Amino acid sequence: MRVRFHGAAGEVTGSCHEVEAGGHRVLLDCGLIQGSEEDEKRNFEPFGFDPASVDALVLSHAHIDHCGRLPVLVKRGFKGPIWTQAATADLLRIMLDDSAFLAEMDAEHANKRNEDGHARHKPLFTRADVGQVMRQVRALPYHQPSEILPGLTVQFREAGHILGSATVELRARAGGDERVLVFSGDLGMKGTPILRDPEAVAQADLVLLEATYGGRAHRDRAATVTEIGDVLEHAWTDGGNLLIPAFAVGRTQEILYWFARYWDRWNLDRWKIFLDSPMASKVTEVYDRHVELFDSKARDVWRGQPHPFRLPNLRYTESVEESRGINAHERGAIIIAGAGMCNGGRIRHHLRQNLGRRQSHVMFVGYQSRGTLGRRLVDGAPRVKLFGEDIQVNAQRHTVGGLSAHADQPGLLDWYDGFANKPPVVLVHGEDDAREALAGKLRERGTSVELARPDAVREV
Repeated sequence: MRVRFHGAAGEVTGSCHEVEAGGHRVLLDCGLIQGSEEDEKRNFEPFGFDPASVDALVLSHAHIDHCGRLPVLVKRGFKGPIWTQAATADLLRIMLDDSAFLAEMDAEHANKRNEDGHARHKPLFTRADVGQVMRQVRALPYHQPSEILPGLTVQFREAGHILGSATVELRARAGGDERVLVFSGDLGMKGTPILRDPEAVAQADLVLLEATYGGRAHRDRAATVTEIGDVLEHAWTDGGNLLIPAFAVGRTQEILYWFARYWDRWNLDRWKIFLDSPMASKVTEVYDRHVELFDSKARDVWRGQPHPFRLPNLRYTESVEESRGINAHERGAIIIAGAGMCNGGRIRHHLRQNLGRRQSHVMFVGYQSRGTLGRRLVDGAPRVKLFGEDIQVNAQRHTVGGLSAHADQPGLLDWYDGFANKPPVVLVHGEDDAREALAGKLRERGTSVELARPDAVREV
């Protein structure tokens, strides 16, 4: 068995790892590259392999930086099955349809600016391409070893990152020999609301370990929840709106969970709450259908408080007209909208309306990749450009770090310590400073560690 790294090797997006074993070629993930305009242009470039030569793909979860180039892969010749956890299969169409819609709109707007009227700009993929992807999806439950190709078995374990997220165990058998590759996928934090904790794996010959937050420890979750309450009170006192750029999968549902749990303490009945994301609304419906995957403690909130997904003053805004109507509220509105890094979606329209107001607040609750609008705002940019308009940033900004869907350095080390045989590690899905910090801690344990590099090959 050998692994070649085609993405998320020195960055946190574009997850894509090619595995060759027993004469077969399998991909682990095929994610979208996100970040600056220059970064995102790389999504149009050829893959570092022939898509038609890939026999199967194993998808760890439905975040777009792990699944977002699946339609491109299929369009360019991949015809094999896409194996993933059952809840991920339900989320996948929602995520890809939304991404395709945005790509189509971007191409349409770009073509309108062509003076000669020619449609030179093409979307990366279309909703028709997504339909073909879904026809190739094969859903599996957790903990069911399944032979996906002769001599090659996959098993999913709970990763605790988002609904349906999985750690992938890939076993290759040839004659009497067996090799085990474990891909962490994205790991969540223990004690994350709604989700079950990441599961340990006992044995592996090689581990591909994510390192998004490999260089830091998250703030205590209890302190983070207290901070959210303080931000809400501050925003109410200032007489403005509170904007929350939130990822449609995971973060939005957790925010609603905390709103339900502290409904009375935070006086949330005085606010108007808008979930202005058609995608997040659909994702929340999928969460509602998969309560069998919830942590048992999550159901406690359902008993004595409002249901998180059906708060009395929560309004799901579907149409563009409903979204525009939110602009009439200059105070007293909590607006949860995508995208989480502010690099697309309806949040950009609300930022344009609110960033110039000193009484407005923006609360960032997730990772902001370099090159994104969210990262520039978090880093304190005094001015930003939105829809061609130069906007002075007067709104107050808050970064709430303890709600991360990713395990921090202690969490990653704790998960790795579950391996009885202390296997070698290749660090993926992280910027170099985070990976170097995590590598140092692993080496203190006597572990052999490498940092994945684009197109590098690692034997298993």
